[in-house]
Amino acid sequence: MADWKDKRKVMMQYDATAKGYDELHGEEQNAKYQATLKNVNVTGGFVLDVGCGSGLFFKEVADKAKLVVGVDFSRNLLLLAKEQACGLGNVFVVQSDADHLPFVDGLFDAVFAFTVLQNMPQFSVTLDEWRRVAKKNGKVVITALKKAFSLPLFLDLLEAAGFGVVSFVDDEALKCYVSALEIKRLASAT
Repeated sequence: MADWKDKRKVMMQYDATAKGYDELHGEEQNAKYQATLKNVNVTGGFVLDVGCGSGLFFKEVADKAKLVVGVDFSRNLLLLAKEQACGLGNVFVVQSDADHLPFVDGLFDAVFAFTVLQNMPQFSVTLDEWRRVAKKNGKVVITALKKAFSLPLFLDLLEAAGFGVVSFVDDEALKCYVSALEIKRLASAT
């Protein structure tokens, strides 16, 4: 029950700040997108943006990907994301919990989660879910706030979740670790 209360609190915070989200975080998020897309090819693939926020990432991948789906827990952020998706015929938004995604196993070629993990109450559950919806040979890209995760903790979480690091960016300007990952094993022993 505590997990739900924690998630609801985060959802309410994002709902309350949705209108100013891009102004507050847009530049920082765009820098993460650029760092990520140097190492992950989305051309022709199915892309999932977990915690899509206002949908800023859509414009970075919509013209390359076959399908882009953005999910977020915040209704107000999703309304903004829906506006970003307007006119992009291959972009869709869904309200969903990042721990319980409404997709079949192995659907996405690339799963992106920018600045989401620190908001989740059980990191291993969340990472297992993101791995579940990624194709076996797909990529999972996760950024983690440095103020929330030490480097050893973040790398240990990724290893325990069955991910292998393909590329890793530790740039002070980003305020995050940026990791492009591959799936090393399909199921964890949790």
